[in-house]
Amino acid sequence: GMLMAAADLLARNATPTEAEVAEALAGVLCRCTGYRKIIDAVLDVVGTRRAATGTVGARLAKVDGIAKLDGTEKFGADALPDQAVLTLRAVRSPHPHARFAIGALGPLHARFPGLVRVLSASDIRGQNRYGIYPTGKDQPALADGLVRHRGEALAALVGDAATIAAIRDEDLPITWQVLEPVTFDDAPDRPALHPHLPDNVLCRGRLARGDIAGRGELAAAVTLGTRFVEHAYIEPEAGYARRVGERIEVVACTQTPYMDRDEIALILGLRPDQVRVVPTATGGGFGGKLDLSLQPLVATAAWLLGQPVRAVYSRPESMASTTKRHPARIRAEATCDADGRLRTFCFRGDFNTGAYASWGPTVANRVPVHASGPYRVPAVLAETRAIHTNDPPAGAFRGFGVPQSALAGEALMDALAARAGLDPLEFRLLNALGPDDPTPTGQVLGQGAALPECLVALRPAWRRMLDEVHAFNTGAGGAARLGAGIACMWYGIGNTGMSNPSEMELRLSPDGTITLHSGAVDIGQGSNTVMVQIAAEALGVAPGAIALVAGDTDRTRDAGKTSASRQTFVSGNAARLAAEALRREILRAANAGEEAAIIPGTPLRVLDAGREVALAEALSGIGRFDPPITALDQDGQGTPYASYAFAAQCALVSVDCELGTTRVLGIAAAHDVGRAINPELVEGQIHGGIAQGLGLALMEEFVPARTENLHDYLVPTIGDIPPIEVILVEKPDPLGPYGAKGVGEPALIATAPAILAAIRMATGAAIFDVPATPDRVRAAILAAGR
Repeated sequence: GMLMAAADLLARNATPTEAEVAEALAGVLCRCTGYRKIIDAVLDVVGTRRAATGTVGARLAKVDGIAKLDGTEKFGADALPDQAVLTLRAVRSPHPHARFAIGALGPLHARFPGLVRVLSASDIRGQNRYGIYPTGKDQPALADGLVRHRGEALAALVGDAATIAAIRDEDLPITWQVLEPVTFDDAPDRPALHPHLPDNVLCRGRLARGDIAGRGELAAAVTLGTRFVEHAYIEPEAGYARRVGERIEVVACTQTPYMDRDEIALILGLRPDQVRVVPTATGGGFGGKLDLSLQPLVATAAWLLGQPVRAVYSRPESMASTTKRHPARIRAEATCDADGRLRTFCFRGDFNTGAYASWGPTVANRVPVHASGPYRVPAVLAETRAIHTNDPPAGAFRGFGVPQSALAGEALMDALAARAGLDPLEFRLLNALGPDDPTPTGQVLGQGAALPECLVALRPAWRRMLDEVHAFNTGAGGAARLGAGIACMWYGIGNTGMSNPSEMELRLSPDGTITLHSGAVDIGQGSNTVMVQIAAEALGVAPGAIALVAGDTDRTRDAGKTSASRQTFVSGNAARLAAEALRREILRAANAGEEAAIIPGTPLRVLDAGREVALAEALSGIGRFDPPITALDQDGQGTPYASYAFAAQCALVSVDCELGTTRVLGIAAAHDVGRAINPELVEGQIHGGIAQGLGLALMEEFVPARTENLHDYLVPTIGDIPPIEVILVEKPDPLGPYGAKGVGEPALIATAPAILAAIRMATGAAIFDVPATPDRVRAAILAAGR
């Protein structure tokens, strides 16, 4: 859409202005881009920028960009097998909670001869249960007589495409017994949705450190609620499966091919080595493509029928059936002394995990670690619950619950700063975690912690915003008021207190081809490019000399899932180690010294002190990295992450106090990235995270059966995104590959609390029911007597 709109514009206007580019692209939704880089790229078509060269630190163009543009690398809906393919469509529940029965299917087959098969739970060959954790496999591939959320699949139609499109759900002989749904309000007091959880509490998280009775003189408390948020990736779920002898191959969009492989094997009753998962190009994920979607259905159908079967979700189907960001209800309190130094922090949060477990335990256990924010707090008590309801499953979504907790924590920081008579930035700087500081888990931070540097770097932008607010509000009449807000974040990279390994392999073939076999799935964030840049740096060649094989479970090692901002840090280290291992093998084979130069070509050559050696051997290097972490004890003490990313952001907003509408006028973001492997990609991630954070703050709210399309579910458009100043703070992390950290989730977390703080400054009214839609802002203004 961006490309076509831009091409049309440039055909009419070869030298457009920025405003003209924004207007031309205004009808295209893609908030994960942040839009700013898209505008820059269109303007650069007629510019003079030269292609970047170099390895680590270079603004290298994406290595897979052209392949996605020309169709060489296909997205799920475009990937088709060579053979004739059948189409599958799931039949989904219109009710959030109901029992059902499927009647005789003979009349349906007679009416629709192109219908080959109707799958139901009885067709599942293995275990009709899957889930992220071994103890949480509670979600059926096809519901067996009971549905627990609207959109749950209970049957699947397989046949030719025209027939499947012609069959309506009402044509199926399904009888329903509608049950009263369990809601977030009453779940602990209602009958169990899952027999092993009588109070509907999936799990609890806890962190306790220090004496919370030792309160400071100044105190503040907040009660806050958030809603479901939809991933709204532009590519809906799509792919196909085919049976190859006694193996099944699944080609689909996913963030986690090896987890998919193992889950599909369980559902089909096969060994993992009988399942091959080939990720397609993935048009966005944000965590939503960590869970299975169509994979079990097309795999089961293809196995039973011996013919390739494909499925492409419609937008309403995708939005109704897939995971969401957890709604939260949070009560938090913090205290500080008269000088503004934090003393205690107490947090209690309930998270609506919906009908099935999904990533609920991850959220419940990550949030307590992060709840008190990136600050020195001697005493912390943080407790969470993940609660089952008849809502859609809530799973992984860019931040795993930390964005919700940051909304509460950062509001407390502002309240305490005001009580202590300190500027909000200076209050945060006074309390900011830095090297050698202990975290609430008792972990002592390493030398890569750079929140103080982020705040110092942000100070000029913050002062400019405050000056602009003062000048406008002093002289302006009417309903409009400006406000500025600031927020900080921290985020642990990778799994919480769990092993988190990645393996990579770099191969040299006898003809001189160098190939990186990477299982790290690129979901648009640019990990393919980052892995190549890191491997090239370690091997000592240009990135263009390295070919890439990505994702395929038959051709790569397990690099772990693309989530938790882990790929650059964890898989990047594995890529570095693999390249270093291959370099040693090459130099050994050439009998060359450590300073020798590797010269790609056919064949590859090694130049050592004027001596040149041609190699025609098959060599390989394998790298494995597992961050050094420890499990957390019952009080949340331990070393949950090997590295943390930090950031500080400030926002300038204009609020119409009569209408309650908010417009973001500017954002500045200082991010501790360790070292930017590719600054262009880092900036793009920060832009995209800010756009998603803006949506979380102001407009995005998923309501089952009401907002299951991108007309009723609002995401930021190109016109909603303000100018963004990105400040990269590069303080190398001693454990990161060339000092790098992840930035995918950190890009998002500080944005919404900064915007809400700016609304508070502009209006004098606090918004604790998020998103801050115009009706809620106006109601808060009236309640505050403004």
